[in-house]
This record gives sequence, C-alpha cells and structure tokens, in this order.
Amino acid sequence: MLPIRPDGSRPAFHVIGTNMAYGPDDAPWDTIAGATHLHLGGPEFMGGEAAARILAFAREHGVTTSADCLAPGDPGVLEWIAAALPHLDHLLPNDEQALGWTGAADLAEAGSRLRGRGVGTVAATAGADGAVVVGADGATHVPAFAIEPVDTTGCGDAFSAGYLRGLALGRSPADAAVLGCATAALVAGGLGTDHGSYDLAAAEAFAAATPTRP
Repeated sequence: MLPIRPDGSRPAFHVIGTNMAYGPDDAPWDTIAGATHLHLGGPEFMGGEAAARILAFAREHGVTTSADCLAPGDPGVLEWIAAALPHLDHLLPNDEQALGWTGAADLAEAGSRLRGRGVGTVAATAGADGAVVVGADGATHVPAFAIEPVDTTGCGDAFSAGYLRGLALGRSPADAAVLGCATAALVAGGLGTDHGSYDLAAAEAFAAATPTRP
C-alpha cells in the first residue's frame, strides 16, 4: 500500500508474502549459469549465507552480480547479509540504508565502508540529490535531473534498471548512474511505478535535454 504525498514521496506498507520462503533451492541454476548478469532483489529475506550461495555460483560462471534491498537502515541488516557482500560486483542501496547500515557521515564514506566488506562498487541513491557511486577510483556524485516529482514510487527500481542497462552497454559505473537517474526521473514525473512510455533512446534523449539539479 502506497499513500502518495503531495511532494511525490511515499511511505510504503509492505506485506512480504512468499518472498520470505524463496531460497537457493528455488534458484534456476542453469539459467543463472547461462546469464551475463544476475540481479538479486532483497537478499535480506533469505539471509546472507543463502544469498551468498546463489551469488557465488553466478560469479563462478562469469556472471556479473548486483543486489538491492528493501529492509531499512538498521545496522543489524548489514550483518545479516554480510556473507553475500564479497560476492557482489555492485550494491545499490538508498541513502537511508547505506548510512544506517554503516553509521557513516556521508554516502562517500558509507560506500567506502561497504567496499571494505567486499562489495566491488556501491551506487547509492539519494533522491533529489541524485546518486553517489563509490568504486576503486573513489567517489563520484551524479546529480539528479531537475523535474517536478509527482510520484517517486518505483524510482529506486528504475534507477537500478537504468544503471544495470548502462553497465551492460559497457559504460562506467558513473555514466551508468546517469542513465539510472534519467530513468528514475521519467518514472517520478507521473503517477504510478510504470508511468510513461519510453525506451533506452528516450531515456538518453531525456538525459541530454534536461538540466540537472544544482
């Protein structure tokens, strides 16, 4: 249940449902082995040890891995998923999660601490402030696009989709995050998680034509 506020923000009331029951026994191992990228949503539901089994298998077969979480920024969540972190090429938290899990003062520090736990690259979203990408070369701030938000439901997933598509196209994490921010902005511009009709070309055109926030 998502009650949308006038500024486009939304609290979320979740019913976890069958997500709590999913684990390695349900994983499509042959499909994973033949993939180029595996994105694992909500590894906290199965726990770090179980998630690590799936992610490790993927990387053993040359598959790039990533994950995002639904759990809030409770420090205990980080320990719960700790075993999975060394098997992640990319982790995509939001600012509340990254800061809460690590106790860091800012997203650059949070990303560095998560990398210290074994993650390859951290791309943390920050709403109207865009995203911060932290990798081996340090931290890069990617600004959000200047839009009038209507409904931010699904923007985190939209960012992830754009970011991962950018990586698949061979772009750097920072450039992939630009595409992620553009995709999120397109979703935020209308009501509903699937607002608008756009493809990669439209998202890139939007990014080229729309100014970013200062």
